[in-house]
Amino acid sequence: MTTSPSPIGVDVVLPCLNEAEALPWVLERIPPGWRALVVDNGSTDGSAGIARALGATVVTEERRGFGAACHAGLLAATADVVCFCDCDASLDPAHLVPFVSEVRGGGADLVLGRRRPQARGAWPAHARAGNLALARLLRHRTGLRLHDLGPLRAARREALLGLGLTDRRSGYPLQMVVRAADAGWRVAEHDVPYLPRTGTSKVTGTWRGTWHAVRDMSAVLKEPPAVHPRPDADGG
Repeated sequence: MTTSPSPIGVDVVLPCLNEAEALPWVLERIPPGWRALVVDNGSTDGSAGIARALGATVVTEERRGFGAACHAGLLAATADVVCFCDCDASLDPAHLVPFVSEVRGGGADLVLGRRRPQARGAWPAHARAGNLALARLLRHRTGLRLHDLGPLRAARREALLGLGLTDRRSGYPLQMVVRAADAGWRVAEHDVPYLPRTGTSKVTGTWRGTWHAVRDMSAVLKEPPAVHPRPDADGG
C-alpha cells in the first residue's frame, strides 16, 4: 500500500466513523499499489490515528453524513480510477480488482458489488427489505435492472466529479447511480461476499436508521433527470 498519489493508480475511499476495530483488516486487504483514503467523519475511538499508523492517507470531514464523507474522499482523490468501500469489514476491498479492470478496459463506466450474505445476520431483514424496495424504484426511474445499491463500487474520478453529486447523507450512493444512468453510463453489477460487519451500523443497523436511509434515497429518486456527459472508455 502506498501513501503517495499516482495518476495511474487507484484510490479507495473508505468513509469512517468509529471503525478502530475493523480498520486493520480492511487496510491490509487494500491491493498493492493502491492508496487507501480513510475519511474520518468525527470518530472518537482513535480511528484516524490507527489509519495513519497503518499507512493510509487520512482525510478529515467534519460535516456528518455518509455522503459527506464519500464526497470528501472523492475530492481528495487523485488517481484515474476511484473505488468506494465500507470501512466496517463487511466487504473486502480486494474484490475491487476486477471492478477496476472492467472500468479501465471500457467494459463499464460504473461497476457495483451485489452483496451476497455469507453468514446469518450479515444483512438484517429490515436493511435488505429497504434495499430491495429502492432497487425496484430505481428500475422504474432509470430502467437499470440492479439488485443492490451497495457501497462497493468503482468508476473514473473525473467522470464522477462531472456528475455534480449534491447529496451528503444516505442518498449519495443512489444519486451516483441515478445520475450515471441519466448520463447513459454503462453500469455493471457483480456478486461479492458480504460478511457480518464489525461493530454497529450507523445507517441500517436499526429500523430507524433504515427508515432515514430510505427517506434520503426516495428524495433522490424524485429529482428531475439531469444530463451529464458519458465518460469516454479511454478516460478522456
